[in-house]
Formats: sequence, C-alpha cells, structure tokens
Amino acid sequence: MTRPQISINLAISADGKISSVARRPSGWTSREDHARLLALRAGADALLVGRGTLEADRMTLKAAGDPWRCVVSRSGAFDAGHPLFHSPGGPVHLLVTEGVGQEVVGAVMHRGNLAEFLGMLADEGIRRVHCEGGGQLVFALAEMDAIDELHLTWAGHRLFGGGEAPTLSGVPGAFLPASLAFDLVDFDPRPAIGECFLTYRRKTQ
Repeated sequence: MTRPQISINLAISADGKISSVARRPSGWTSREDHARLLALRAGADALLVGRGTLEADRMTLKAAGDPWRCVVSRSGAFDAGHPLFHSPGGPVHLLVTEGVGQEVVGAVMHRGNLAEFLGMLADEGIRRVHCEGGGQLVFALAEMDAIDELHLTWAGHRLFGGGEAPTLSGVPGAFLPASLAFDLVDFDPRPAIGECFLTYRRKTQ
C-alpha cells in the first residue's frame, strides 16, 4: 500500500524518556527547540499525533500552510472542548482504530487501522506526514517500518526516570519485529542550553 513519507519529532530527556509517569511539565525544552518544531511542521502536508499526547500538551497543531491535523485514538473518546477543535488551521481528521468513537463537529472521523489511514492520506495527495508522538503511535509506525526520518532533541538538562516512563517508542515492552537502521545525518549540539538536535534518516539498501 502506498503511503506518504513520514518524519518523527520528539524531545527526550537525558535518560531517553519522552515524559514522566506524572506527565512531563509543559514547555520543558528550550525556545530553540520550539522554533525547530515549528520549522519541521512547516514542511508537512499533514501533522499526526496520538490522542494522549494531544490532550497532555493541549496541542492545536498550528503550522504554516495549514496542513491537515490528524489524531489517532484507540477508543475515539475525543474531548469536543479541546482547543484543537476550536482553533483555526488545517482540516481535522480523526482516526479511531478500535470501537466506534465519538463524532466531533467540524472534524472528519475515520475508522480502521493506521496503514489504511496512511493509504487514504496518500490517495488524497498528502506526500509528507510529520508525527509528534506519542510513544505508542511511534511504535506502531516503527512496527510497519514506516519511519523515514527521525528528529530528536536530546535535553540533557532533564532527568525523568521511572521504569514506566515511556521512551520514544512507548513504555518498554515488546520488541519490534526487527531492528530498524538509520543514518545520523545531522548533529547539532547546543551546550549553552543543554540540548542537542539530532536528525536521522532511514538507511536504505
């Protein structure tokens, strides 16, 4: 099945976590990282995020060019009062992978699996999808071998800890069907702010 090119952007703590058990604090990385986030969004035709991350960060997924704003949820228990549904921007598309889901005025609801949804995006002319987590969604994309580019902000100034704190591929558990190989194509340390910006590209044969 044809799919768009998919990039990922996440910030990780010094111990490789994307959040703490008690939720990560809002705005825990630098202004430089936030500017990088906006620049990465600007090149996308669609933005993709899991419902848990959307709600934890109160995201509106605004970006230059008004890309599609796509949210994935198992249950489809979307909060119709969330800022995403009341802010200007690209069209909102919701994917429910299990259950019926709750319709939200102004949003397009889809039911099915992630692979089918990505195929639909490709059919609609979406060529580049940019995902901002969370870990479960990234793991699902990795299981499909559907990650082409990975952008990480390594925030050495923060230590989350905790065996149940998720990494970029979710809470430690089942292994991927196979390891995925990437080339490090950009390494940009920023010692003054305690962060390093990293970009990886999927290794091709």
